[in-house]
Amino acid sequence: MTRVVIGVDPHKRSATIEIMNHREKPIGQGRFSTDRDGYRAMLAAGRKHNDRIWAVEGCSGIGRHVAQRLVADGETVLDVPAKLSARARVFATGQGRKTDPVDAHSVAVVALRTDNLRHVTVDDTMVALRLLVDRRELLGRTRTETVSRLHHLLVELVPGGAKKFLSTQQARALLNTVRPRDVVGKTRRWLASELIHELAVIDKKIKIANAELTELVNTTGSTLQELTGIGPTGAARLLGDIGDIGRFTSRAHFASWNGTAPIDASSGDQKRHRLSRAGNRRINRVLHIMAVVQLRRDTEGRRYYRRKLAAGKTPMEAMRALKRRLSDIVYRRMVADAKTAGTGPGGHMGATLKSSAADPNPKIDTSEKSLPGPAEPQPRTPLLTVP
Repeated sequence: MTRVVIGVDPHKRSATIEIMNHREKPIGQGRFSTDRDGYRAMLAAGRKHNDRIWAVEGCSGIGRHVAQRLVADGETVLDVPAKLSARARVFATGQGRKTDPVDAHSVAVVALRTDNLRHVTVDDTMVALRLLVDRRELLGRTRTETVSRLHHLLVELVPGGAKKFLSTQQARALLNTVRPRDVVGKTRRWLASELIHELAVIDKKIKIANAELTELVNTTGSTLQELTGIGPTGAARLLGDIGDIGRFTSRAHFASWNGTAPIDASSGDQKRHRLSRAGNRRINRVLHIMAVVQLRRDTEGRRYYRRKLAAGKTPMEAMRALKRRLSDIVYRRMVADAKTAGTGPGGHMGATLKSSAADPNPKIDTSEKSLPGPAEPQPRTPLLTVP
């Protein structure tokens, strides 16, 4: 049993810690800056205790910079989800009072009481993927804004404007047909020419970003790009945000995390489900794009979508069902890739042998499981009669 847990409430420029023994008794605390000297002081305070383990809140978000520095220095670090520490804080204070020392205390309590928290590892490749995919998505948004401004100018220069999806060559050819004589028209044409030049630069950067993402994704051994509707950006987003697929012990848990599993909203005899607005919206967006691409092509996804429409589902309900099915496909593919890499028990990274009534993962609630279909009547086993 770990003797000492060091709970860390991280911020951008500071980190508050509480050192707690295995009996949940605080034996030390402090607030440190996250610069070089402050980090060294915090590390020295923690290393006064043997058999220690660090628990950092939000290692995939605000706590990543602290957690990665600790791991790089040879420390053992657990990732405490903010949701769990918030629940512990409410129970500890009664009214959910939130201060940095209280947060650090809650993080340490969660680390002591919760099994199977994720161990943080050095994930240089995943961090690089997240950085590159963020850059790629920013370029995409910039291109959309540039094209929108270009359309606004072209509608004043060309009767009827330009088509919705406009390439650089098409915009330049269309602008060459316009020769305004007034000052306003000449100004609009000059601004449009500048936007077309910016668009060409952005397109070149997007091409380079796609090549870099493809190369980096290939180095991970992932086969996600073999799935219809997932390109280098989608694969990088899935790998970067998910990281270790082993932390999801079932496809239902994964669907609940990414927001594709519907929420049960039944009441009495009325059985209904509604759209989940929770979950990782970036992963949900990747699955939505995947669904749209599959609908545009002759794929099994489109046939599944049409079967749902024929069964009486609305187009939106059929799309939700398709996204849920694609979530399962992505999960199975990532698990298969992990088995090929040969990590974890049975090739499944982070697999656990513990179980609960709801799921093999003790932290999974029954609401995160797949929705059951209509109950099928089963013949009862006849009772044996005692002579």
